[in-house]
Amino acid sequence: MTDIGAVHDYLRGLQDRICAAMEAADGEGRFAEDTWQRAEGGGGRSRVMKQGRVFEQAGIGFSDVRGATMPPSATAHRPELAGAPWRAMGVSLVFHPRNPYLPTTHMNVRYFEARPEGRDPVWWFGGGFDLTPFYPFDEDVVHWHAVARRIAVEHGGEARYAAHKKWCDEYFFLKHRGETRGVGGLFFDDLNEGGFEACFAYQRAVGDGFLEAWLPIVERRRDTPHGERERDFQLYRRGRYVEFNLVYDRGTLFGLQSGGRTESILMSLPPLARWEYGFEVEAGSPEAGLQDYLRPRDWV
Repeated sequence: MTDIGAVHDYLRGLQDRICAAMEAADGEGRFAEDTWQRAEGGGGRSRVMKQGRVFEQAGIGFSDVRGATMPPSATAHRPELAGAPWRAMGVSLVFHPRNPYLPTTHMNVRYFEARPEGRDPVWWFGGGFDLTPFYPFDEDVVHWHAVARRIAVEHGGEARYAAHKKWCDEYFFLKHRGETRGVGGLFFDDLNEGGFEACFAYQRAVGDGFLEAWLPIVERRRDTPHGERERDFQLYRRGRYVEFNLVYDRGTLFGLQSGGRTESILMSLPPLARWEYGFEVEAGSPEAGLQDYLRPRDWV
């Protein structure tokens, strides 16, 4: 038995709690809310903080949408659901800080349910969080992964942590660049093993654990001195974030193919980024050190 109402209420509350924590961490910025309705069914509320003291742009959206026919991005790996009515809901966020020493971060928790004709509902949970530093610190990365490991182990043992860490490393990989988007974290999709309540509990643990993983890094790095060189490198590396989201991200493709609200789907993109032909970092520089982090490794 599924309880889609409980998932809906949890996700709306999660958005509220994370917004309150981010406004407190920023100290000046406030989220503006944009509520919307989808013609095919459902709607959501998009919240964006622009030009805060800590966050150049922070976007967090809640959506609860439905449709009469599954979009291609979903049926590509579940062809048996082609033509089925569906409902999807989730909270997704991407925070782009001002300070190059404070990483960009992403978190998403979501639920999907399809109702094929003549069959029981098909449902699954998905989600995770990952970290994209420009100037990495081992202390930050180890803390991030320690929180991720604790969450996964408590809800599925070491095997779950190993699987969902590996999934994150492999999913957030830019094949055309031969590098990961960042230093990883957790990622899972199509989760329905163990029953609805167990899967929902894990989703809540991931959603609730995000602030535990993220806020200590904000406190340590938000006021780190930096100059034009670090800012230029931050903008250059943000270009990789754009490339991944527009080329590979399943959530972005699903949203666009299902007729989702474009502004809300693309609010994950940074307000500023740059590309430079033939860019190379100086050997031995702090910027060159990032490459050592853009390949999977065990952090905890």
